[in-house]
Amino acid sequence: MTIGVTIVGTTGWVGRSLVGAVAAAPDLRLAGAVARGAAGQDAGSATGGDALGVTIVATLAEVPSTPGEVVVDYTRPEAVKAHTLAAIGSGRSVVIGTSGLTGDDYAELDEAARRAGVGVIAAGNFSITATLMQRFALMAVRYVADVEVLDYASAAKPDVPSGTARELAEKLGEIRQDATSRSLASLHGPKEARGAQIGRTQVHCVRMPSFVLSCEAVFGADDERLVIRHDAGSSASPYVAGTLLAIRKVRDVPGLRRGLDSILE
Repeated sequence: MTIGVTIVGTTGWVGRSLVGAVAAAPDLRLAGAVARGAAGQDAGSATGGDALGVTIVATLAEVPSTPGEVVVDYTRPEAVKAHTLAAIGSGRSVVIGTSGLTGDDYAELDEAARRAGVGVIAAGNFSITATLMQRFALMAVRYVADVEVLDYASAAKPDVPSGTARELAEKLGEIRQDATSRSLASLHGPKEARGAQIGRTQVHCVRMPSFVLSCEAVFGADDERLVIRHDAGSSASPYVAGTLLAIRKVRDVPGLRRGLDSILE
């Protein structure tokens, strides 16, 4: 039996590539497509492929809610939480590729998903190589106390930090030792110059033209440094394979799981 998939953000950067990938997968079926600006168009044609017989609608509420199916959200930070709660309420599992949610948001979604008996997988980055960057950084932080995260993105990206950097900072904070650098309270000048503390980790965000998405963990020890960095290209293809994997795995466990790493092994 195929898994029905509704893509919210169909004509977005990742959504466009995901439509064709879902349609081509023998175990998946495009059950719905949501994109306000392309409502009324065929999902295949609107994303540069052959017609698929699935009409794009403006809101998730317009897609028939079939329990057991999967909703994939690649929209905007201000919309993804409401979409996820609505999908959970109708008995559907959710794959979240949109960044901008907070730790409190994830806790609320986890509780709702557990009550409904459905799964949610949220990742700041569905790229396999970005997931490996995070894994290597989590290995390193067990041995090096001082680490900070640098987050780069285009000038148009509305959320800070990116989902990749937020997820990395929170996971580093769960296992890291206390830093040897001076506390924020002991500094002179604007405290904001040291970035924002997320999950006990300082995060610095750069938003400028020419950047797509990059994230690096910078480790410092006596007389040596280690930098673990991931750079994304201009194509959405690195995120498609990880998203398809999440679609296939999300219904296995009720509740919310963070990061592609949670389902790789």
